[in-house]
Amino acid sequence: MDFATLTCTESAARLGLLLTELSSSPREELWVTVERIAQHLANSLRVRNASEDNHTILGGTSLPQDITALLSKALGGSPIPDDVRAPAVFEVLRVSANLCVEHDQNRGQLLEAGFPQAVVSLLEGYADNISPEPQVDPLPLSISHLQVIKTAIGVLLNSSLGYEPVKFRLTALEVATTLVRLSSAIYPAGTWMRNATSLFPASFSELDSAPERVAESWTIRTGLSNWAWRLITELRDDAHPLFDTNVLPYLIQPLIAFTPPLLTAPPPPNFSRPSHLRTSLLHADFDLLSESCSHLESLALDVDDIRLSLARGFTFPAEHQNVPCLSAMLDFIEQGNYAPLWYVRHETSLDVNEVKSQEKAFDDCKAAVIKAVVEVSGEEKNVDVLCDDSEEMHPGGKFISRMVNWIRSFVTAGSYANVRDDMVICATLALGNLTRREFHATLLLSPPHNIAQLLSSGTLLSPSTDIKLKHGVIGLLKRLSQSSIQSPLNRSALANAQVIECVIASGVWDDRSDVMADIVQVNAIGVVKHLCNNSIDNSLLLVLPSDGENNPSTGLVQLHALVRRSDTVAIKSEGTRVIVNVIKSLWSNDPTSEHRSADENQARQQKRERAIQTLATGPYAEALAALIGRSPKYPMLINEAVVALSLLSTHRDGVSQVLSAMVAPLPVEISPAVPGSAATSTVASTSSETGSPIITSPPAPRGRPPQKRALDYLLTVLRNNGSDGTSSPRRGDLPSYPVELRANICALLGQVGKRTSGEYLEVVKEATRSTLEDLARISTNPGRDNILGIAAKRVLDTWSPA
Repeated sequence: MDFATLTCTESAARLGLLLTELSSSPREELWVTVERIAQHLANSLRVRNASEDNHTILGGTSLPQDITALLSKALGGSPIPDDVRAPAVFEVLRVSANLCVEHDQNRGQLLEAGFPQAVVSLLEGYADNISPEPQVDPLPLSISHLQVIKTAIGVLLNSSLGYEPVKFRLTALEVATTLVRLSSAIYPAGTWMRNATSLFPASFSELDSAPERVAESWTIRTGLSNWAWRLITELRDDAHPLFDTNVLPYLIQPLIAFTPPLLTAPPPPNFSRPSHLRTSLLHADFDLLSESCSHLESLALDVDDIRLSLARGFTFPAEHQNVPCLSAMLDFIEQGNYAPLWYVRHETSLDVNEVKSQEKAFDDCKAAVIKAVVEVSGEEKNVDVLCDDSEEMHPGGKFISRMVNWIRSFVTAGSYANVRDDMVICATLALGNLTRREFHATLLLSPPHNIAQLLSSGTLLSPSTDIKLKHGVIGLLKRLSQSSIQSPLNRSALANAQVIECVIASGVWDDRSDVMADIVQVNAIGVVKHLCNNSIDNSLLLVLPSDGENNPSTGLVQLHALVRRSDTVAIKSEGTRVIVNVIKSLWSNDPTSEHRSADENQARQQKRERAIQTLATGPYAEALAALIGRSPKYPMLINEAVVALSLLSTHRDGVSQVLSAMVAPLPVEISPAVPGSAATSTVASTSSETGSPIITSPPAPRGRPPQKRALDYLLTVLRNNGSDGTSSPRRGDLPSYPVELRANICALLGQVGKRTSGEYLEVVKEATRSTLEDLARISTNPGRDNILGIAAKRVLDTWSPA
């Protein structure tokens, strides 16, 4: 019978009759009829008929239920169809795929009939025949079965595009994992570059190995892989990852395909010459690489178990079915490269623009894998896994050694060692993540790694160094410098490498506008902040010019200029904390003086006096005052600034700088209003709370509140006008300030009152006297408040005439 004359409605009805007939008399020859009618119907549904909406009409009939039942009968209880019924299954799948394309109503009808669910079961049946390990060679399958699998994936793709109910059901059925296993076995990336085993089952005839059949098989396999990943992309949901750790070995396969030796192997004889098929295979391999790298990055970012599993697998390959996933990722970063066959010029090969586009995309793939590696190293639970000190040949473990070797090779040989800056970026960021304790820093700073010498080299730390590379290098130096506070050995290693001098010379505090520069600048500030803490030598290096230089821009000058011009609060506050540490160090006793000669001590003391004079005559007191005004919610920062101002005020020139900074209006970028402080006005006013006047600055321009002074913020702290802790703090509340901080403010007031006089001092006295008198009354009370009362009374006694 000629089925070509049947309408769509008639073809659908015939399929329903065949279903009934198969139920009563299941003869095999009927499946040939099913195949032919379904083929005709599928072909008819490939086009839209403007005069008659066949898709909607058929969706409202029993067709969705009939094709679901036909698919079930074709399997006959088996997970996959036999060779005889496979063509009929293929055509039934085509009917459903064309019925629901861009048709939400029919997608809903098929979902209600259970057709997508049945297709998932079919794919799972094929997947169950695959070895659990990733395939090295393509899975031998006939053309007929390849068509069934590809079309089944097409059904799921068409039924889910933009249609949430089907996407939700497919996600619940975990079809993404099935797709990855199946497509990876049918088309393992790069395997066509080897003399792989036959693409067809061993029982098939030699005809199936004919060149045209082989080409057809490869074509279907690449198309199948493309559709599978398109469906995975459609199902992808950043809030709910599709995969667990079992997917990792399959995602690693494409990376291996772009890494020697497979990458550099000559193509087999049947692909030795350019052809459309070879170009198609090159594209398919690269598409798989892009998908894998993208998923590796997102999974490492979002899924804890992925990060933990990758780290475990580095030492125990059985974690990933003996596929060394993390090692393969590192190999790809180090050795992975563009496919040599991209550059074979031929009309069937990639053109110049395609090659440039794929080179850029390939570089993006490496960047994604680098991010994944950095995320793995940043997982706190992975520190002890990746930092393994059990091997004498690899101090810190193989991961640590490999990262250090990347850095060393770049510094010592550069491009001659085929080491790129992105490898160093990866290594420095990873090591920075792993350097969490003093032990780790000591390990890196000690032989054989001696990493401080590498990081401070001109190759890695100079004005011309790329900002991304500086980010990794200086971030790692910050982690290493944090350990120097408690470890003289680590501090010595960093000093011997001249880290502070190199940071100053690197231009990192130059005026830059990009966000990355802010991050790097803050990290560089952290380096010198830690190294100058309780270190006279390092503080001198920051404050004074190097020997032999004439009026250079010292580190302190660079840093202060950055603090003044920056709009970033972290830079302003952390930069000022460096000044705090420098002052505390330079004003401290020198515990190493007994180990030097008298002449050496004299020369060193002269340097200290020059550095102290620099701090006492410059605008550094203003920076400390601004830190007070910027930090009303951070008592620790206020205390640091107060202590530094107290020390600065012990110098003959410093005390006037301190007093001036206390009463001068603060920069306009600092909030003019202090919650809990007395209201400001242009005349002396009294507060019912304290009874003391507050002398304010001159009237502000119209529309702008009057600027506050550091003195006003200190008075707020002294009065403790914050949350008392008896109720839940509201947004904007200030903390309850510690007694020790308030006592330190009293010490500062007493210091400036003892060492200077004049109009500014009278302003300070008038603003604070009443509050000090209130505090002094509690000097006889027992407990911690007694400390504050005594401190306040001492200030008043200092101010009293002799």
